[in-house]
Amino acid sequence: MNQRDSEHMIAELNETEPYELCEDYKEADLIIINTCSVRERPVHKLFSELGGFNKHKKPSARIGVAGCTASHLGKEIIERAPYVNFVLGARNVSKIAQVVNKDKAVEIDIDYDESEFAFKDFRNSPFKAYINISIGCDKSCTFCIVPKTRGDEISIPPELIVGEVKKVVATGVKEVFLLGQNVNNYGRRFTSEKEKVNFTELLRLISAVEGLERIRFTSPHPFHMDDEFIEEFARNPKICKSMHMPLQSGSSEILKMMKRGYTKEWFLNRAQKLRDEVPGVSISTDIIVAFPGESDADFEESLDVMRQVRFEQVFSFKYSPRPETEAEHMTEVDGEIASERLAYLQNMQNEIIDEITPQYLNTIQSVYFEELRPDGFISGRANNNILVKIKGSEELLGTIQDVKIIKTGRMTQIGELLG
Repeated sequence: MNQRDSEHMIAELNETEPYELCEDYKEADLIIINTCSVRERPVHKLFSELGGFNKHKKPSARIGVAGCTASHLGKEIIERAPYVNFVLGARNVSKIAQVVNKDKAVEIDIDYDESEFAFKDFRNSPFKAYINISIGCDKSCTFCIVPKTRGDEISIPPELIVGEVKKVVATGVKEVFLLGQNVNNYGRRFTSEKEKVNFTELLRLISAVEGLERIRFTSPHPFHMDDEFIEEFARNPKICKSMHMPLQSGSSEILKMMKRGYTKEWFLNRAQKLRDEVPGVSISTDIIVAFPGESDADFEESLDVMRQVRFEQVFSFKYSPRPETEAEHMTEVDGEIASERLAYLQNMQNEIIDEITPQYLNTIQSVYFEELRPDGFISGRANNNILVKIKGSEELLGTIQDVKIIKTGRMTQIGELLG
């Protein structure tokens, strides 16, 4: 999401002044830090980064702070770092051209509606396009600050989404990546009166675009993973067979405290249906370790889900208290215990991955090549999202090729072109 927001800001700025990206911030006339506030550490890092930029930038260069931390700290950023020229919240991206030359501007309205704003076009990759399908979040997870920084959930009209897909496909893009806080809650609310379209129906509309070969999305919410959605995922050949299912905890009691809306049993049922309907599907997840009140037994429930589902990838973190959330006032688990649990969980996941990845050896994977590597390799993602690299050069960029895996690893599989 932040990457797409950054692309939108670049596009809007390019329309107003002849900006171009530069590699060295010491040469920049404008420096924008696009921030995240999901965890505490990036917020602390922001101010040290700002200090470094201010110390070494050109005297005339302007500094702006955008994104979720901008939304929740607002003018406090300028109070703590007076050399910051403007602050732009995550829900106000379209205002970048208005604030860039307005000193000490603070635009952080989380009720601002950008769902029908026609952003100009800019993409970092000519091969893949990130496309927002909704903004904001209507969930009330007790650990999460996002609803306070991105506002209420609003769906972008389907005709605008399909129009953007057609536009990028016309430039040669073969894969689109749909973005939303809870993509499969799409259609719950539109700015203006529209015919109701849910996420499954939106996937069908996008799939009908001629020339589009791959669809990815993140993140679906386990609560909204109904049979219709899973069955469309299974039978639609354009939808890549990788699913991110944020678990957060395997304990139904902790899930209740988190206000996630589902139980351990529901999550396992949905994961099993995915495995049954889509042989070879890869499933990734998020897990928070040591949420306030998590007992040894609760932690064991998370480990049990890992053993049963055998995730292909796990993003795991110690609980991080965030301001303006219910969990901020709950009693935290001892820090040493939290660290021990995280290390144990990550070691277990490494063991699972070490058992999974050898299964890829000698298999044939359909790979969309997107990146030229400096070591004579070219890399891309298989349909199930595993990262594959082969010896190759730039003429393969933007092509989908069948590749035989000849060497496996935790993070990257090495292959060779067939034929």
